[in-house]
Amino acid sequence: MSCPRSPMAYLCGACGNLCAWFALGMAIALAACSTSPHLQSIDGESMGSMWAVRYVGADDSLEKIKDGVEARLLLVDQQMSTWKADSDLSRFNAAPAGTWSVLPRELFKVIETALELAADTGGAYDPTVGPLVDLWGFGAAGSRREPPDPASIEAMRGRTGWQRVRFDARQRRILQSGGTHLDLSSIAPGYALDLIGEYLEAQGIDDYLVEVGGELRGRGSRPGGSAWQVAIQRPLDNDSADGSITPQHVIGLRDAALGSSGDYRHFFEDGGRRYAHRIDPRNGWPLDNGVASVTVMAPLGIDADALATALSVLGADAGLEYAGRRGVAALFILRKGEGFEERMTPTFAALLAR
Repeated sequence: MSCPRSPMAYLCGACGNLCAWFALGMAIALAACSTSPHLQSIDGESMGSMWAVRYVGADDSLEKIKDGVEARLLLVDQQMSTWKADSDLSRFNAAPAGTWSVLPRELFKVIETALELAADTGGAYDPTVGPLVDLWGFGAAGSRREPPDPASIEAMRGRTGWQRVRFDARQRRILQSGGTHLDLSSIAPGYALDLIGEYLEAQGIDDYLVEVGGELRGRGSRPGGSAWQVAIQRPLDNDSADGSITPQHVIGLRDAALGSSGDYRHFFEDGGRRYAHRIDPRNGWPLDNGVASVTVMAPLGIDADALATALSVLGADAGLEYAGRRGVAALFILRKGEGFEERMTPTFAALLAR
């Protein structure tokens, strides 16, 4: 699996350690460093992006914990990547029409969760959007610098629609109806957070912060008892974001996950119009609703990740209404002329007030 988010690093002046600032939809980052000998740090690369884990534990646990984390990331990549032809998801996408595919437990859970959200949002979130993502040049099929013609878009729309997906929960299998191409890039990184969190807790680690491709999950606290501090940044209109970073908001992340979706990492411009990688499954075109990014806090990574995408597609008004009815903590950053405007749900505002 490949993720369009890229990391950058800075040297923390407080402790002299190299600390990662991760550019997710709004460049959420670790907001502080620690010299505590009990704060352990491991990181690496997986699914085309970076991952990192900070946890409170013994010095001799590093090798075992890193191996366990990497095993969970490999599992997600082997099951859910659209960039690997031999992944379980890619094999389903390439299966002949009328073929039933028995899926691994983890992949089936993610697809089932994605379809439930698709139904709940009226198709604003839709895991079958893969053919449109590829057509616009934001998937594994390769990039492009100009929009596809409207006829091609309409043709690809004929292959999409979450209602086309039939699955058998008892036997954990799914039917390839013909041309269905699932894309789980907006939910799989969040699920990876949950798998890693479950692994850490099974090892007796109850204080940790995990980052995968820009999504975050934290539990417990840092040494000293404070919550894990994460910074939320305004979007940047470039594809490298290698300048200095000043936090817009800093919030404590404890027993929760933070997911984000933004339009500023992968995009192209043609004829004075900007086309970003977030596709509206309902019309087949990149979003043009003024939403630069959405950040969601939820108990689980799988929900925070997918909800951020769903709310981006719904837009500020409908998205805030949807999130408000369900008690979702969400922050919208909207493009307004040359600047930005923030709107948020009451539950997110309460987080900032703590």
